[in-house]
Amino acid sequence: MKRGKVPDWLKLGLTQQRLRELLHYDPETGVFTSRVFRSRCPVGKEVGSTRLDGYCELTIDRQRYLAHRLAWLYVYGYLPAYIDHIDCNPSNNRISNLREVTRTQNQRNMSIGTSNTSGAKGVAWDKSRNKWIVNIRYDGRSKHIGRFDNFDDAVNAVRRARDELHGEFANHG
Repeated sequence: MKRGKVPDWLKLGLTQQRLRELLHYDPETGVFTSRVFRSRCPVGKEVGSTRLDGYCELTIDRQRYLAHRLAWLYVYGYLPAYIDHIDCNPSNNRISNLREVTRTQNQRNMSIGTSNTSGAKGVAWDKSRNKWIVNIRYDGRSKHIGRFDNFDDAVNAVRRARDELHGEFANHG
């Protein structure tokens, strides 16, 4: 995959070398441990804390970093613009669960929104027609899939469309 330019808001003031001096990363578990004694953190102790949104965060040199971004830097030595958690679990920072993606691919792999009332991603009730309406996002636009009398038919239609259009990044919620 072609490396995109990292936006300024994603840049780290940290190098792979400095990261490896301070921390050890286990790619099998996704856990960081301390290599040096730092501010009440003995050598070998797991570092980081889980935020309310489920992402793990670490502080290095008085700067906060997301663990999945540090894992990528630790292993590959560079930072892509976007890194995706394949299983949509923001605390699973195993390197096998992380992949470099574009912004669009990252958005395709999002879970169901908290404002969704139907219980199915891409399916909504059209009360003016008394039917289930199916739409998905593709190439920056909303793509209308159809209207259905039966909820299960609508869910099956959106799943088929998402699998076809989003491929490996299809996330059904």
